[in-house]
Amino acid sequence: MKVLLISGVFPPAPYAEANHAMHLAEALAGHGVEVHVLTAKGAVTEGFPFRVHALMRGWSWTDLPRFTHFVRECAPDAILMLYISFMYEDHPMATFAPSLAKAVLPGATFVTQFENVLGVPAHTCPPGTRIVRRLVKQWAGTDGVDFQFGSLLRDSDHVIVLSGRIEQFLAKQYPLVLAKTVLIPPPPLIPMATEEPSAARAAGRAALRIGPDIFTLVFFGYLYKDKGVETLLRAFQRVRRRERNVRLVIAGGIAAHLHEERVAYVKELTQLAATLDIQDDVTWTGNIEWDSAAGSRYLHAADACVLPFDYGVSMNNSTFAAAAAHGLPIISTRGPVLEAQFVHGDNVFLCPPFDPDALAGAIESLVHQPALRARLAAGALTMRKEWFSWDRAIERTLAALS
Repeated sequence: MKVLLISGVFPPAPYAEANHAMHLAEALAGHGVEVHVLTAKGAVTEGFPFRVHALMRGWSWTDLPRFTHFVRECAPDAILMLYISFMYEDHPMATFAPSLAKAVLPGATFVTQFENVLGVPAHTCPPGTRIVRRLVKQWAGTDGVDFQFGSLLRDSDHVIVLSGRIEQFLAKQYPLVLAKTVLIPPPPLIPMATEEPSAARAAGRAALRIGPDIFTLVFFGYLYKDKGVETLLRAFQRVRRRERNVRLVIAGGIAAHLHEERVAYVKELTQLAATLDIQDDVTWTGNIEWDSAAGSRYLHAADACVLPFDYGVSMNNSTFAAAAAHGLPIISTRGPVLEAQFVHGDNVFLCPPFDPDALAGAIESLVHQPALRARLAAGALTMRKEWFSWDRAIERTLAALS
């Protein structure tokens, strides 16, 4: 089977979506698929068991001929497009990709994988872009086409969603999408440490300068405001008042999207830690390179993972998958909607978002209850096997592409 994977971003670009594209292509290739990746100029092209075509200068209307020409020349059996608007410069051209691909390659299956629910923001599109979009919409047919997602929902043969939340949102936009939707949460999107777990733990603790007997909490992932890191810092201050033998590691840095805004935000976080007088007990790793196993070693080094998302934990949180893959007990938050896969006290310890006292209580429960930690870790590993395994993800992806 020959598959064309389309991704607006690819390593070394510091995006979770870039890592997802790379690991997905690698896993498909590992299952005997001939994989070609179409992405933007500047991407890494060598050293993979698949071909990377870093040909796209951009994703505007002027790039449309280059896009359709490559699709025709590549002639895949199936096309898998990873989508979130900023991957494609918030331009509507990519939202008509299934219509364009089917025009030049009618026999190919087209699948869109929604990394999240961000479509093209109408208010950012200049008049010229809107005029061409109207013409393309008339060509593609207006029924089932909207500004945010163009013809992605209507003309994709199947739609992959990373969480039930994404599915619910898309169904409101286009109810018929439910009949062709499949849930495939992201497995871990990091290189895994190849050492034995005990050796990886020792290496991670040595890199973090943490002694063997210190109870270590880790927050893992890119830093931005919805992640609840402010709540975590305030909760950690409360824990430190009562527990002296505990350390917090913030393992992650700044994604490329909205870079300047996020640089300022990280400065605010480090200042908050200083204001709370916990700066000596918090370790900030900064960005972790896309091809480095350092992140895996940091997770091995931890005793528990804390992910206090402002909107609650969701199946599309690849950081949850990474923590589960390392057998960590995980603390997270219960949002307005909780997917059935998350079971409090079994595979995750849930508390309300924006509540430092509740989060501190959850952390202290894990510090003092080894049996609870063991139960949560076992539940996380079971969840990994069922939902966050690359073998299971590829099995479901290939079924959608067939």
